[in-house]
Amino acid sequence: MWDIAATLFSVFIAVLVIADGLDRGVFSDSKAIVVVVLSIVSIILLWWRRRWPIAVALALALPTIFTDAVGGAELVAIYTMASRRSWQASVPVSVLHLAASLVFAGVFMDGEAFLSAGILSLALLSIPLTWGFVVKARREVIDSLRERAERAEAAALERADRVRGQERERIAREMHDALAHRISMVSLHAGALEVRVDADRAEIETIAATIRASAHGALDDLREILGVLRSEDDSPLMRPTSGIGDIPSIVEEVRAVGVVVDYRNDIPVNAEISATSSRTMFRVVQEGLTNTCKHAVDTAVLVRLWTADEYLRVSLTNALGTRPTEVPGAHSGLIGLTERVTLAGGRLEYGLRFCDGLPRYVLEAWLPWPG
Repeated sequence: MWDIAATLFSVFIAVLVIADGLDRGVFSDSKAIVVVVLSIVSIILLWWRRRWPIAVALALALPTIFTDAVGGAELVAIYTMASRRSWQASVPVSVLHLAASLVFAGVFMDGEAFLSAGILSLALLSIPLTWGFVVKARREVIDSLRERAERAEAAALERADRVRGQERERIAREMHDALAHRISMVSLHAGALEVRVDADRAEIETIAATIRASAHGALDDLREILGVLRSEDDSPLMRPTSGIGDIPSIVEEVRAVGVVVDYRNDIPVNAEISATSSRTMFRVVQEGLTNTCKHAVDTAVLVRLWTADEYLRVSLTNALGTRPTEVPGAHSGLIGLTERVTLAGGRLEYGLRFCDGLPRYVLEAWLPWPG
């Protein structure tokens, strides 16, 4: 539509000028033919004005010297150039067109007509030049806003993907921490019930009660996690309430399996411990005891909590097991635990150490304190 409008405008100016010249008798037949040819060539050149705006504008400066019938095409070319190229390139070409118009006025006009023609040419050339600059500036602003919006949208999508990934990791970590210990207890007690064919009724009832309690606890934990997943609340995903005060309960659960646990809590009673550090210490002990039940159920484990300098310390130490259980595991508990301790501002170390010349497996965490 813009091309059609530009062509019609150029044809209208050419027809108007040629008709006026013929009416006033200033055009001979041969001159009229030359003007018509120059006008047609100028209008045809407009179809390439977007691809080569400066070249087309420069080419149209030449016929401007001979006739003002190409004035419509000239104005269209100036506008296109100004809207697509920098002002440093557009202004000199526009000055060249002004000079060509003045040459035409100097050849075919004189006196006051020359001055009027020069002023009119300056005014007419300034309109498309200024309009083109305005359109170019507006286009650049719109392009900048569009680019900014696209970057913002891409950043929002990336942030959403990152948040979803973090939420998935948090769900997996919480499900592992909350359920792995209880399911391990169920498996171990069920295994004991399977091999203890000579157990009396009281022992069987005790083991069965422990299995039932562990299963109910696992269901409660699972129900809590699923409830949070279904919730539309924007609050943090999981807020476990377990802390240092719950460590004795899981110690008793592990002792009921038959693991010898020496539990020592040397943290002062009046010590101020943050909820994050308390939960993290509970998770460290829980993961350590769960791994002991899986891989070293026939060994004794020392669980110790104490304060040292600016840290809360928790460690679990046991000998290497010779009778690992067949409880399956994802082998990702310590990885998730390391991340949890790091996020809490501490550090976690685990592996084999030699204590009194004997190999021991040690899981140890440092957490900030006070804090």
